[in-house]
Amino acid sequence: MTDEARATHPYVGLWVTEDRHIRHELLPDNRYVEARGNRERAYLGRYEVTGSHIEYWDDTGFTADGDFRDGILYHAGMVLHRER
Repeated sequence: MTDEARATHPYVGLWVTEDRHIRHELLPDNRYVEARGNRERAYLGRYEVTGSHIEYWDDTGFTADGDFRDGILYHAGMVLHRER
């Protein structure tokens, strides 16, 4: 994927739980930052999207995944909506 395609990819951006406690920022360079409550950089790592599936690799070695369905990110039992 080119840099331009990454920057305009429909999943790049901020995804939040309804209460905004969990916030995933998917960056255009295939990195992510996850905030939890007052911890703005609780988790950092890389991600890869294939179709509507996302795989996460935290910098500490933790892995996770999720799926985008109908404009919603379902990840590890959480429901995140795109913040625009």
